[in-house]
Amino acid sequence: MSAPSLMVLVAGPYRSGTGDDPAKMAANLARLESVTLALFRAGHLPLIGEWLALPLLKQAGSMQAGDAAYQEICYPVAHRLLERVDAVLRLPGASAGADDDVRRAQARGLPVYTALEQVPGIG
Repeated sequence: MSAPSLMVLVAGPYRSGTGDDPAKMAANLARLESVTLALFRAGHLPLIGEWLALPLLKQAGSMQAGDAAYQEICYPVAHRLLERVDAVLRLPGASAGADDDVRRAQARGLPVYTALEQVPGIG
């Protein structure tokens, strides 16, 4: 029997440690995205908060990470996703936002995986 399909929020550093350098933030997003195909191929639906937040930031006229639009949108997107996902995959690296995602997921009783191989159906 195969593992049930899960909607998995991939959490980890995005802005943290970048000094708000767009190239470093893009590299962090690429690291988050690096696990999504494996999740998908295992039958899960991967989500990354920035996939939803970045287009909204553009529409809101955000000019830089941390501005008012960023504060209005980025963390609230993750918080709303956490009300709908089935699990969180927390990737390594310092990130207050990802740590908050984990706390919120645990408060909801959601599984929190700290390695791709821990997700059902992987490996």
